[in-house]
Amino acid sequence: MIPREAVPSPNIWRHPDVYELENLAADPDGVIEAAMGRIRPTAGARVLDIGCGTGFHLPRFARSAARVTGVEPHPALAARARARVAGLANAEVLAGAAQRLPVPDSVVEVAHARWAYFFGPGCEPGLVELDRVMRRGGVAFVIDNDATRSTFGGWFRRSLPSYDPAAVERFWSSHGFEREALTMRWDFTDRRSFEAVVGIEFPPALAAEIIAAHPGTAVDYAVNLWWRRY
Repeated sequence: MIPREAVPSPNIWRHPDVYELENLAADPDGVIEAAMGRIRPTAGARVLDIGCGTGFHLPRFARSAARVTGVEPHPALAARARARVAGLANAEVLAGAAQRLPVPDSVVEVAHARWAYFFGPGCEPGLVELDRVMRRGGVAFVIDNDATRSTFGGWFRRSLPSYDPAAVERFWSSHGFEREALTMRWDFTDRRSFEAVVGIEFPPALAAEIIAAHPGTAVDYAVNLWWRRY
């Protein structure tokens, strides 16, 4: 059963196989991982991945972390994530939502939410939960789209014209988060994969326009790395 608090994520909830192609194409240079590592390495840490989806990032965290917990509200995605980490003794996947994390108080040293929790206003219940589960000195990371720049940012603005980047920045800043602006890229192995992912990320008319106008398989992509030390 999907928790009542969960906010649907239409791209991965409806198209997990295509979303896997997106995960494989996103940030091949490890820009986000390197930036996180400069702020708070995961080595030896208790790591929490909020909205872990199919668990794409869990094995990477498990290579250095003491323990990794993925939390995912969608049962089918959680099942895929459990299968992905089945051979890893220090990784687990639990059913749950950001608003009610199935984790004890004051145990998490690195929390990670990537494109799972980024619209700012409305996230307050999840931030209360982070206050509860984070250990003193731990760091929470939220990765979201930077709608003010890059090719992908322009597409994102067109797909969601009501999105207010300034309001989102005010929200995270008011809750004690700092921002590091990063530029990564999508880089797909083939054009078919690029077109499939564009098709799940944008409304049909805009997706068709993007596919017609953007050649090749690579896209420059700006993101915000929001982070807070507890």
